[in-house]
Amino acid sequence: MKVTIEVDCTPEEARRMMGLPDLTPLHDHFLTRMRETIDGQAPSPELIGAMFRSWAPVGDAGMDLWRQLFTAGTKPGA
Repeated sequence: MKVTIEVDCTPEEARRMMGLPDLTPLHDHFLTRMRETIDGQAPSPELIGAMFRSWAPVGDAGMDLWRQLFTAGTKPGA
């Protein structure tokens, strides 16, 4: 027997239904800080590299993941 249940809701409604926290204030704060950092100095390759290194979960392996994502996104037809 197979039963299918379809739930039609917005992402916000799904988040609340599953009991997940609302991270919108944290996200907004993070974006504001990132904009301040970039606006405060010319976005040099070193600054951008440092930002990505801080986002990479496991050092070089995380950087390779970011590199693969950007490479895949720049290929024609992507």
